[in-house]
Amino acid sequence: MSRSLPSTPPAATDVLLVGSGIMSSSLAAMLKELEPRLSIRVVEVTPELSRESSDGWNNAGTGHAGLCELSYTPALEPDGSVKIGRTLSIFEQFEHSKQFWAHAVGRGMAGEPAGFIHAVPHVCFVQGDADVPFLRARQAALREHHFFRSMEITDEPATIQAWAPLVMEGRMPTRVAATRAHGGTEVNFGLLARRLLGWLAAQEGCEVATGCRVTGLRRDGNEWRVAVTHLASGERLVHRARFVFVGAGGGSLPLLQSTGLQEVRGLGGFPIGGQWLVCDDPALAARHDVKVYGATPPSSPSLGAPHLDLRRLDGRRQLLFGPFGSWTTRFLKQTGRWTDLPRSLRPGNFTTLLRAAVKNRPLVQYLVGQALQSMESRMEALRQFYPAARTADWRIVAAGIRVQTIKKADRGAVYFGTEVFSSPDKSLAALLGASPGASVAVNIAFETIKTCLPHLLATAEGRARMKRMIPAYDEDLKLPANAAVFERASRAA
Repeated sequence: MSRSLPSTPPAATDVLLVGSGIMSSSLAAMLKELEPRLSIRVVEVTPELSRESSDGWNNAGTGHAGLCELSYTPALEPDGSVKIGRTLSIFEQFEHSKQFWAHAVGRGMAGEPAGFIHAVPHVCFVQGDADVPFLRARQAALREHHFFRSMEITDEPATIQAWAPLVMEGRMPTRVAATRAHGGTEVNFGLLARRLLGWLAAQEGCEVATGCRVTGLRRDGNEWRVAVTHLASGERLVHRARFVFVGAGGGSLPLLQSTGLQEVRGLGGFPIGGQWLVCDDPALAARHDVKVYGATPPSSPSLGAPHLDLRRLDGRRQLLFGPFGSWTTRFLKQTGRWTDLPRSLRPGNFTTLLRAAVKNRPLVQYLVGQALQSMESRMEALRQFYPAARTADWRIVAAGIRVQTIKKADRGAVYFGTEVFSSPDKSLAALLGASPGASVAVNIAFETIKTCLPHLLATAEGRARMKRMIPAYDEDLKLPANAAVFERASRAA
């Protein structure tokens, strides 16, 4: 599938993408379907494709659709209601992903769907006098919308045990509640990304190169000069591209800094590592066939809610719990260096980062404390979800690293989410942030095309091709009047 760099500088390409994760692979595949005449080049630093944040071990694998993520509806309003706007948006964006994946399967771009996506009920579980009423209000608000009409709720321990046996096993009597959505999914984003790139590499005018580090980006007239080093040979070449997308995870910030763009000068990066508790006992994994999410602790918004997950990784069922945070100065798990954070400091962002560290000192202390906590401390956190868990059955595995972008304009505030940066002339775009990234990669790809390459959608043929990929791309599925449109599109996906 992948090839190393040629021995002579290649001809200019229409689109060059840095990184081989689900974001770059989704955008590259969508672009090639939208305009088959485009020449596209993907450059990846690791020897294998999609092994950083998109890899199955480095993310939750949840098809984020707002079904179980309490952080999308964070609090009760003064009148006792719950705002669901963000949840509706995330759900709709994930619908776009499912529609595109269905198209990719039908076109032979992604292989059999059973390899990368599975139906898994999504469960929210809470306990205590504060969280149970909140969950009830949340479910009541969501059930009024056609996206969530089938969401169930119960406060009966026996029913929760039937939904998620491990959660109630050994639990002392207490006030509990749970919601369940059967439409949830588990997704292996790394495998899907590799399949999409395998298809891309076989298309005319396209190539995918591994073991190649992009070291700098410079504008030169109507093109970008992309400096690339072949790691095995040390050979250095300069690629030329008319449009560049930087989907390099934590490696995006240093590359943006190399552009010299005025808009980048105030950007800083805050790396956050993660860890999982993993159970390899197939008997326990066989008893847990759901994803169970809890409430997000106020001290750890960067990590989201803790969850006890069924995963299918490396050909077997796995039981994962987490994520736990860890302090790191590296920007990438596979190829990062401890000097990544210090090397990213610039006169324009040093004060920004310092202000963010001071303003978010509890978060910094939390991450350091997470990294230093004992195995038994981690097990105590797990026992909030699975009271009968035995330490001997679990091991610690490193998860991925995310680099949260910090902007000068935010005056020290840290906002956890995903956004796309684009240069003033729209010839360069980059993915910044992390969550819910993978699940909404298709929507982000579409928005990138609409913003930076609008001419591809300006013709009737271009719009028709996009409609074939994402049938509801130009519909607002959230509107009550479009409930029937949503039902049709959902069945087709």
